[in-house]
Amino acid sequence: MSFRWLKPYLPRGLYGRATLILLLPVVTLLLVVSVVFIQRHFEGVTEQMTNTMIREIRLVLGTDDPEVAEMLDISVQPVPEAAMPAQDTRLWYDFSGIVVARELHAAFPDLLRVALADDDVVELYFRGSGGLLRFVFDRRHVSASQPHQLLVNMVVFGALMTVISFLYLRNQLRPITRLAEAADAFGRGRHVPYRPAGATEVRAAGRAFVDMRARIERQIEQRTLMLSGVSHDLRTPLTRLRLGLAMLGEEEAAPMLRDVDDMQRLLDGFLDFARGAQEGEAEPVDPVALVRRIVDDMRRAQVAVTLVETEGTGEVPLRADGVRRAVENLISNAVRYGTCAEVSVTLSERSLRIRVEDDGPGIPPESRDEALRPFARLEPARNQNRGTGVGLGLSIVVDVARAHGGALRLGESARLGGLCADIVIAR
Repeated sequence: MSFRWLKPYLPRGLYGRATLILLLPVVTLLLVVSVVFIQRHFEGVTEQMTNTMIREIRLVLGTDDPEVAEMLDISVQPVPEAAMPAQDTRLWYDFSGIVVARELHAAFPDLLRVALADDDVVELYFRGSGGLLRFVFDRRHVSASQPHQLLVNMVVFGALMTVISFLYLRNQLRPITRLAEAADAFGRGRHVPYRPAGATEVRAAGRAFVDMRARIERQIEQRTLMLSGVSHDLRTPLTRLRLGLAMLGEEEAAPMLRDVDDMQRLLDGFLDFARGAQEGEAEPVDPVALVRRIVDDMRRAQVAVTLVETEGTGEVPLRADGVRRAVENLISNAVRYGTCAEVSVTLSERSLRIRVEDDGPGIPPESRDEALRPFARLEPARNQNRGTGVGLGLSIVVDVARAHGGALRLGESARLGGLCADIVIAR
């Protein structure tokens, strides 16, 4: 039997699910005990006591001696018709009163009304030879005193034990919550201090996370140092080549200078990829204003780009330099393979989306995953003959998006017909 229909109604958080796991057995136990007690104890005891009282009432009805009623602590009073209630009465929480009224009516077919107006007395109305009679006796003769007391005690102490259990459970869940926060922060490119704590299994998971984070940080650092070192070492011979070519004639040196410039751009791409998105800490930034400045700067550089739409206001924790590098790469790719680029920014309560669209050939759906890999060159899809890169532009954008806890999504532009690239960052 499938319970998938129940998933939307279940809590998503760890505290909510732990509370549900804690409350369900307690509430179920209380309900079962309550039902069993009401059926086995309240109903059985009340029936026995009521049957005993029925025999005493029959004794009073069978004699005219008032001393018998007085001896049995039953008050018999003649009352007018208006004194009789219109129907049987009882308090809303008086469950044992249902049994009392049922047994009395079954024993006395001529019983007109049973009035249980309070927890102190029982009033019975009979039609006698002289008119309407009211029998009044103590409620304790037919049911246990304060029958709801056990239920109240069960609810109160059940709630008390639930609170105590929740406080203890919260201490056990706190290390898991801290581990989740540290992992989420690391996924967004932030380093949050974390020390393994809690139960043995949680400590083991915490130590594994700390080791994994350290290995990833060392790997990123080694990659950055390697690519930075290689790129830096190659700048020196390139500079010597440029100086040597400057001594040649302009016509002879021009093709070789273009090759040197291409190599310089390749080195700059390596350095951008090495730096990735790890520069500095995230700070509150207005993404609309940031993208508007990027578009204005590129327009001054004679790049055919337009900011077509902005939606939403507010600030988002961002590494401004990394986001600038990512957006500039997307715009550069757009105008390289198309004739123009359009940029839009959408800021909602849950996410930030920066979209860059072009009118170029786009990327087929089956090649989009490959396009996000470093050094990927999609000759048929994006006309690489028009570009001089090494396939790091989209990889840099992916690094920036992941460092902010987001992702880069590629699709087809409905507006221009080319590639649509979305940087989506959760708030």
